[in-house]
Amino acid sequence: MVVVLLVVYVVANSGDGGAGATAPASPATHAAHPPSVPSASTTVTPGGGAAVDVYSHARAGMLSDVVRTDPPLVYVPNLRDGTVSVIDQRTLKVVASYATGREPQHVVPSWDLRTLWVNNNAGNSLSPIDPRTGRLAGPAVPVADPYNLYFTPDGRSAMVIAEALHRIDFRDPHTFALRNSLDVGTACAGVNHVDFAPDGTYAIATCEFAGRLVKVDLVHERVLGYLDLERTAAPQDIKIEPAGKVWYVADMNADGVHLIDGDSFTRIGFVQTGPETHGLYPSRDGRFLYVANRGGHMSSDMVPFPHSGTQGSVSVISFATRSVVANWPIPGGGTPDMGNVSADGTRLWLSGRRSNVVYVFDTGAAAGADPTTGRLLTKIPVGREPHGLTVWPQPGRYSLGHTGIMR
Repeated sequence: MVVVLLVVYVVANSGDGGAGATAPASPATHAAHPPSVPSASTTVTPGGGAAVDVYSHARAGMLSDVVRTDPPLVYVPNLRDGTVSVIDQRTLKVVASYATGREPQHVVPSWDLRTLWVNNNAGNSLSPIDPRTGRLAGPAVPVADPYNLYFTPDGRSAMVIAEALHRIDFRDPHTFALRNSLDVGTACAGVNHVDFAPDGTYAIATCEFAGRLVKVDLVHERVLGYLDLERTAAPQDIKIEPAGKVWYVADMNADGVHLIDGDSFTRIGFVQTGPETHGLYPSRDGRFLYVANRGGHMSSDMVPFPHSGTQGSVSVISFATRSVVANWPIPGGGTPDMGNVSADGTRLWLSGRRSNVVYVFDTGAAAGADPTTGRLLTKIPVGREPHGLTVWPQPGRYSLGHTGIMR
């Protein structure tokens, strides 16, 4: 008989970056308290083994009471316009647009699911949206260089990814007052995307312009080490598999995803997908990883790695086999970038970074989650250079940030 238990993880500092990593940096001068991570589902098998399921609380329809009545909308930051377009998920129409700040990069759900934060990167501010109304909820909060935004699994800190400053700033998750600034250095030039270990002890971030990853101790807020990929690697989004062991890292220059053992911090494989691999999103049933291939080809191997082209597609990787099981082309070409999956798992929403549209794909979930039936449903015109859109509401107990990393 299979017994499902709720396990509260006891957090311990591992103290090293594992094989393949460079020497760790000095610890922060202050001591952080070990995080108290909300319980995660663990299945105990008859043989006595335990299997983690990272996304067990973010399955289709598992909406928290906090978000259950929020209107089904998609929030699209238009980087070049300094605006957010709001799309009704039911009608597939833009129903509102409002100014936020200079160069909005991502729309990020807060840990407590009550605010959507627009990351005004060049505007050095965060604009709050109330997801209950779909409207701006007050003045922007001043924050230095908010390219991206995450939250520690225990909800105690916001992690502002200050890409241009080579920093991860740990801030109060509500006021955004600065608590500690972690300098990841030029060794992690282009720090931008993050995911988290199941027990909350560490995170791994991508270093786009340095061709490597950085492992961060969340207990003491220090760098544990760096892991080199390839000389011209440009890592983008990063996602952990449901089993909590292997991390998938999109590389827009290698046109595929690296496989990383997070605990040992070593590269264990690579899966080819498509040109300019960018965004990564798990399916609601936890079986597949949707990979957005932005469709460009590198025209120079010098930072910032310029790309051109419109041969975008979505590749579908099976977590079970770690191989591509389907590819969804965009008829006529396109440039899919960042986004997420609808609450019921039937649609994948992606911004068209160089195409000024939003793509809506049928995932095949309504027909039994057959990825080979996936296809583009429509394109919705929005502003100039749409980037990290958020689909809301989403299943889950809390958000770890970005466009909705739900747990």
